[in-house]
Amino acid sequence: MNFDEELRKKIGEVEQTIAYWLPKPEGFQSRVLEAMEYAVSAGGKRLRPLLMKETAALFGEAGGSLSCFMAAIEFIHTYSLIHDDLPALDNDDYRRGRKTTHVVYGEDIAVIAGDGLLNYAFETALRGFGYAVTIDDYQRIQCAMNILGRKAGVYGMIGGQCADLLAEKPEAEVTKETLLFIHENKTAALMQAAMTIGAVLAGADEEAVSKLEKCAGNIGVAFQIQDDILDVTSSTEVLGKPVGSDAKNHKLTYVTMHGLEESGRQVEELSREAVAILQSFDKRNLFLEKLVEQLIYREK
Repeated sequence: MNFDEELRKKIGEVEQTIAYWLPKPEGFQSRVLEAMEYAVSAGGKRLRPLLMKETAALFGEAGGSLSCFMAAIEFIHTYSLIHDDLPALDNDDYRRGRKTTHVVYGEDIAVIAGDGLLNYAFETALRGFGYAVTIDDYQRIQCAMNILGRKAGVYGMIGGQCADLLAEKPEAEVTKETLLFIHENKTAALMQAAMTIGAVLAGADEEAVSKLEKCAGNIGVAFQIQDDILDVTSSTEVLGKPVGSDAKNHKLTYVTMHGLEESGRQVEELSREAVAILQSFDKRNLFLEKLVEQLIYREK
């Protein structure tokens, strides 16, 4: 298997899925729709929908509803990036190698573009019910909706974002437990949603879903630690966004707390355990295993 060639092909398929569900900029609300399209079309790794699709392949046919959830999770991820980049949060001018949404469209439109993507994500996911044929299909889609809502909400990504913001306050005393909570929720929660939704829609049992939640949790935490490492060691040209932003914002990261060497060891351990979980299922997905390794050890 030529991994790079296969990856390009699969990302292209994901791009087609996202483009199919993305609303067109038209009508009196065209400006916000244009900003939404701008943010989504910035590209990126398309990690979450790709993880969802490849995890589903471990267990069988997921049905047409899978494409709805693939698009939905990318819309949610993109809305979170729009809001993260705002002056009130990380105040970043570049994302994925080009100007951020608030720089191009203004802070006001960027805020409602993020809101629009979040709402439209759930509109899109709900369309999955249109593909249901059996009672089992309906129950799987309902379960997937519950996962998506919880992992994206205050008990998932938003909860992690809240803890992250509070941790940046001058008076904050950030512990290892706080930092782990932030990584597990702000970053890992959507990856857990991606992999467990893919499994649920393909008919995986509760034990398998639980194992994948652990696997995705490891991937998410390792991914964020690697992000912290790159913020220190990479360049703007390679990364496609400003480096050193964590230091600029006085943000405590895994690297500032544990150092580069220990951070690298933790990435290695989390990655090894995640791949071992993937290898424990009856059916193997070698592309998924390689994808996990590549994403964790990425250079941008």
